[in-house]
Amino acid sequence: MNWTLEVVVVPVADVDRAKAFYADKLGFNVDHDISPPGPGNRLVQLTPPGSGCSVVIGEGVVPHMPPGSLQGLQLVVPHIAEAHAQLVERGVEVSEIQALGSDENALRQGGTALDNVGFVFFRDPDGNGWAVQQISARGSVSPPAAATAEIG
Repeated sequence: MNWTLEVVVVPVADVDRAKAFYADKLGFNVDHDISPPGPGNRLVQLTPPGSGCSVVIGEGVVPHMPPGSLQGLQLVVPHIAEAHAQLVERGVEVSEIQALGSDENALRQGGTALDNVGFVFFRDPDGNGWAVQQISARGSVSPPAAATAEIG
């Protein structure tokens, strides 16, 4: 059975401001903007280009999560320098490109090959924290030996 993560709810104070940030500055597609019956209800679903997972913002969606309290959301891109340039061009306050491990020295010396360890960070207008990670290739994980052993 596949288990897929398809929606993450992001707590925001101002739905219109957040929708503009995610749609106009980040380039997320607006899938839905609906107001179910009743006061204080609105649901906006936005999806990053190429993603199978959307974010939902709105009124009356997550009453126990204060706006800005969600941290550690992560987007993945094949080219971190291009993603950084696009965010800067769109007016997003974003960190400089950061690298982990041995690629940090290569980055300081002008290198761009940040195989899976290049990151940039930003916050939405409410303070929800996002990371963008470059992943050039995903490793394959083999099942443990015990899981593949024959039972007899």
